[in-house]
Amino acid sequence: MREIAVFSGSAHRALATEICEYLDVPLRPVEITRFANDCLEVQLLANCRERDVFLIQPLSPPVQDNLVELLLMLDAARGASAARVTAVIPHYSYARSDKKDKPRVSIGGRLVADLLVAAGANRILTMTLHAPQVHGFFSVPVDHLHALRELAAHLRELDLANSVVVSPDLGNAKAAAQLARMLRLPVAAGAKERHSDERVTISSIIGEVAGKDVIVLDDEIARGTTLIELLARLREHGARSVRIACTHGLFSDGALKRILAHPEVREVICTNTVPVAGVHEPQLHVISIGPALAEAIRRIHEGESVSALFEAG
Repeated sequence: MREIAVFSGSAHRALATEICEYLDVPLRPVEITRFANDCLEVQLLANCRERDVFLIQPLSPPVQDNLVELLLMLDAARGASAARVTAVIPHYSYARSDKKDKPRVSIGGRLVADLLVAAGANRILTMTLHAPQVHGFFSVPVDHLHALRELAAHLRELDLANSVVVSPDLGNAKAAAQLARMLRLPVAAGAKERHSDERVTISSIIGEVAGKDVIVLDDEIARGTTLIELLARLREHGARSVRIACTHGLFSDGALKRILAHPEVREVICTNTVPVAGVHEPQLHVISIGPALAEAIRRIHEGESVSALFEAG
């Protein structure tokens, strides 16, 4: 079997280190240079020839720098005669740009997918895409993981006797229904309309939340605009308490503090697909998805089923 070689860009070395510890393989060194004209240069400082290469890089802020680093790492691995190159992208932020909802607007999710393949990606490993159809933007195999098992394991430690799972919108209702099945709970959803990146309205809640302990499930928290609007509707409908769970905790522009300022919010749960460094709140619980990504990498390398990771969910 081909030797495995794992590299990381600068986006999330802590997660890459955790993955390599699980796999019991070294994290190979990478040298990233920024020139005076602001151009980047990447050098992989370990042999890639005929290796099974995995490049770990979430597209987290600063997204454009991290994207270019990943493209350059892919090009370097391909130029170094790697047998196969897998881009491990725990957070594919451009998945939010998945359709033409305005005239003459770019579809960034598809464009970035094309760029990754053109740069040398033979396979993609990612987690919780904002829109499932983004999977189809890639012309190479995609292993699309979710964090529902990890989130459910944490939530099962709580008293869920009077709980309901709520999706902020109908687009995320399928994932919320899956989590509800795992926890054996009912499910509800918000009727959301997005007007801009900073303004949404939720006109109603579809389902029963009065007197309930609500578990809100979303794919990511950026500015928290949707969640703050949802919290207002949940108060109007008589929800007793709220826990918020998501995969990608970006917490831009002080979003976490604004969410936790609402007294009914008991806890915010996220995973470490992106760095959550510098955020210190007692109600924030960060779950590691390092073992899940590492196990997926092992299965890809050894030719085993990745979908089997979800069968026990």
